[in-house]
Amino acid sequence: MAMPAYLDTIVAAHRAGAASDHRDLSATVARAVSAGPIRPFESALRQAYDRRGMAVISEIKRRSPSRGDLDPDLDPARVATEYESGGAACLSVLTDHEFFGGAPEDLKQAREACTLPVLRKDFTVGPLDVCDARIMGADAVLLIAAALDDTELTTCLETARTCSLTALVEVHDRAELDRAVAAGARVIGVNQRDLRTFEVDRGRARDLGRAMPDDVLAVAESGIRGADDVAALASAGYHAVLVGESLVTSGDRRTAVAGLLGAPR
Repeated sequence: MAMPAYLDTIVAAHRAGAASDHRDLSATVARAVSAGPIRPFESALRQAYDRRGMAVISEIKRRSPSRGDLDPDLDPARVATEYESGGAACLSVLTDHEFFGGAPEDLKQAREACTLPVLRKDFTVGPLDVCDARIMGADAVLLIAAALDDTELTTCLETARTCSLTALVEVHDRAELDRAVAAGARVIGVNQRDLRTFEVDRGRARDLGRAMPDDVLAVAESGIRGADDVAALASAGYHAVLVGESLVTSGDRRTAVAGLLGAPR
C-alpha cells in the first residue's frame, strides 16, 4: 500500500505514538460508549442535502502542511457559531497538533458553542483513536483508506459503529474506493487534492462520483472555493462538501459558508 509522501510522514508519527499506548481496548471502548449523547452526523448531512441539494461540512483548522499558518489564533467557539449561522450542516475540527496546530480542546470548544454534529479530523491508526474521538466529544471520525490496511479499516469501522460514531472514510482513487465499499463504509469522502503534489484534481472527484454505490453518502473534499465548485460536485453526484482553507481564511465566514450553497437546488 503506497501512501502519499507527506501522509507517510504524518501517519508514521501517529503510529509511533500508538505503539506506546498500552490502554486496554475493551475498557476504552466501554468508556467511549458511556460518553455523552451523539449528534447524528450522517443524518444531518442527508437532511441538509434534501433541503438544499448539498450539505456543507465546515472545517476548523489553524494551519496545514501545504499552506502553513491559516489562523493560528482562531477561537474555535466563535468560528463554530459563524459556520452554523452561515448554514453549515456539520463541523470538522483538526485535533492533530504537530502538523496542523490543533487540539482536542478545539473540538470541545467548537461543539459546545453550537448544535452541529462534529467530525474529529485526525490521522486514525487504530481502534483506540476511534474511542478517543468519542471520548473527546466527536460525533464522527475520519478514516483515511491510504493510511490503513484492510484489517485496520474494518476494525476501525466496527469500533466506530460500537461507539455510535459516523465514520467518514476518505479515498483518493478507485482502488481505495473499492476497499472502502468492501469494508462497509456508508459515508465516503473523495479528496480532490493530490497529496504528493498538493495539486487539486477535479477530475478525480468527477470520476469517483460516478463509481459511488447508490446507498453511499458521497462527500467531496479539498479545493472547493465557491458555489460554482459546489454546483459541479452536486452534478457529479455528491451529497456534501468538506471545506476548510477557503472558509478559515475568509474575512466573513458566515457569508462564505452561505455563498457555497448559493441558491437552493
